Amino acid sequence: MEIFGVDIGGSGIKGAPVDLNRGDLAQERHKVLTPQPATPDGVAGCVVEVVRHFAWDGPVGVTFPGVVTGGVTRSAANMDKAWVGVDTAALLSSRLDGRQVTVLNDADAAGVAEMAYGAGRGNDGTVILLTLGTGIGSALFTGGRLVPNSELGHLELKGHDAETRASVKAKEDGELTWERWAHRVGKYLAHVEMLFSPDLFIIGGGVSRKPEKFLPLIEGVRARIVPAELQNNAGIVGAAMAARSAAE
Repeated sequence: MEIFGVDIGGSGIKGAPVDLNRGDLAQERHKVLTPQPATPDGVAGCVVEVVRHFAWDGPVGVTFPGVVTGGVTRSAANMDKAWVGVDTAALLSSRLDGRQVTVLNDADAAGVAEMAYGAGRGNDGTVILLTLGTGIGSALFTGGRLVPNSELGHLELKGHDAETRASVKAKEDGELTWERWAHRVGKYLAHVEMLFSPDLFIIGGGVSRKPEKFLPLIEGVRARIVPAELQNNAGIVGAAMAARSAAE
């Protein structure tokens, strides 16, 4: 069974049909740059471009980097503030000729995919997926069930929003070495561990493609830390899973 998934990020918007029997992309994904400013109208246009690239005519799942409840975006830390309060599912459905659109938090989508097909498969303990990129997204699971919109990237770390210290953007903006950045990530993980005592951390986002650069450098964390098996495609897969569930 194939369903279309779109992953909206602070720097890029990517999507593809997903083979939900395998938990993998059915075709090579198509990506466009996130418009700046990342307004609802501009981003919606990019989503339409990605979907039409494949001539897709069916349900669509879409992730958003912020709190999402009932298809409405409630926060937008790394997007234009005009997103707050927007019925994003209705907006995108109208731009996609009335197709059914399901919207959820981007890290929640990645986490659902990793729990079903990837590094969290079969783990019934407390699992936390963290997407490290423009910001830090999080997905919290206990007993295999998602606690939605956890937004742990906005915990306070040394007097700052954690994602301003430990995201990939923070590494790039500060021109940090892998060692120095891994030290910051370790401090962040230790703080999250103190609060939730997870059995497993899954590290997602684009940086999951090169775990050897930083995972061995992380210290002071008891929980097991592994890279996301679906890597940066997890959000697309999770978006498609959500669209399937909504259509059933």
